[in-house]
Amino acid sequence: MQKISNPAELAAIAKQMRREVIEMITEAKSGHPGGSLSAADIVVTLFFDVMRHDPSNPKWPDRDRFILSKGHCCPVLYAVMAECGYCPKDQLHTLRKLGSIYQGHPDVRFIPALEASTGSLGEGVSLALGMGLAARLNHSPTRVYVVLGDGEIQEGQIWEAAMFGGKYGVDNVCAVLDYNGIQLDGFVRDIMDLEPIEDKWRAFNWHVIKADGHSIPALQNAFAEAAATKDKPSIIIAHTVKGKGVSFMENNPKFHGTAPTKEEAALALQELQ
Repeated sequence: MQKISNPAELAAIAKQMRREVIEMITEAKSGHPGGSLSAADIVVTLFFDVMRHDPSNPKWPDRDRFILSKGHCCPVLYAVMAECGYCPKDQLHTLRKLGSIYQGHPDVRFIPALEASTGSLGEGVSLALGMGLAARLNHSPTRVYVVLGDGEIQEGQIWEAAMFGGKYGVDNVCAVLDYNGIQLDGFVRDIMDLEPIEDKWRAFNWHVIKADGHSIPALQNAFAEAAATKDKPSIIIAHTVKGKGVSFMENNPKFHGTAPTKEEAALALQELQ
């Protein structure tokens, strides 16, 4: 796939993906807009600039892999994959409808180009490390990227996997924490505070990179640093805003899992012009 590295072009794509997210979730009358919007710049930068992949050959053995561990935020992944040509754009508005390939969580039975069915929170790092270790054993240049939610990493399996990745130096794996500060029931700091988050990952022998998750140049630099890091996996702590791009959704716990009304969607789309 031809790469797009110009930050302004990538930002324009991310804005369009946010529009798609709003339209899909509004039509479905259910879904998770907040975390889909917060992850848009991360997912767009990966698919359009960073990752080696080929929509005409989705099972190319040496492709890079992407895992959306926080699978409930699949609308942004579906929008990006459709834009790349992996799945049909004209069916995006069937999200969560009976018989749609666009299920409420990513499911390889419906979209074979996905690397994994996800949404059981906490499992993404384990999947990524398995794929990364297999690539290393196969002497493949494959890199594996996994996007995590901040509420998600309260799960114990995340830290079991982190321990494994650090122990075995799986340096072709890069995790990205979408650190927007809000989970299902409220603010992360009030439910199970993650801080000091950077120290925790370093203690598990991961290379930690801090970045503005809405600055495409910062993300590009972070992914380049991760790729250059040897003998340990990397995690990018991407500081983001839940609901980014829509003023009344930003930093608002209500929109973790509440679809906008038609009136709210119209206002959101106006802001995303």
